[in-house]
Amino acid sequence: MTSYPSVTARPGVLSDLLPGTRVRDAALVAGAALLTGVAAQISFPVPGTPVPVTLQTFAVLLAGAALGLPRAFLGMALYLALGQLGLPWFSPEGGNATLGYVVGFVLAASVVGALAERGGDRTPLRTVATMTLGTLLIYAVGLPWLMLATGMDLPAAIAAGVVPFLLGDALKVLLAAGLLPAAWRMAGRSA
Repeated sequence: MTSYPSVTARPGVLSDLLPGTRVRDAALVAGAALLTGVAAQISFPVPGTPVPVTLQTFAVLLAGAALGLPRAFLGMALYLALGQLGLPWFSPEGGNATLGYVVGFVLAASVVGALAERGGDRTPLRTVATMTLGTLLIYAVGLPWLMLATGMDLPAAIAAGVVPFLLGDALKVLLAAGLLPAAWRMAGRSA
């Protein structure tokens, strides 16, 4: 008798471990937007830049990994749309100069979500790579917007919109690299 390798389904994301369908998904999307809005309120101004330090990027990257592509995209799109409609949950210190970073959240959460669906959050090394890419995407969208909104040239924008945040973002990536694989292990579904 011939034995064939088993075909395994594409790895899910952490939220797929929760029971439910549409109601669960709607709650997760709203929860991702709310988590990001709350994380934005934990905001500290940085001298010399209109960009504050917040916990938003951490919330965005975790939401992307936990929800997967469609739900993460919808959660960050909801966050962006409701903020644009006047809900006061963008960082109080940011203003228009940081809106590009918020737009970047939609892209970053989507890409992180897509990678997590393929196991990009199951081991520390893969999580570091996934979260680093997500962080770079936030910078890639936020930096040009910062330049347009403030009139900064590229070196000034990098000095104001990237350099002060590198250490904090590296710590967020490392924290995620510990949390996400541990959550999978606790669920009995590691790599």
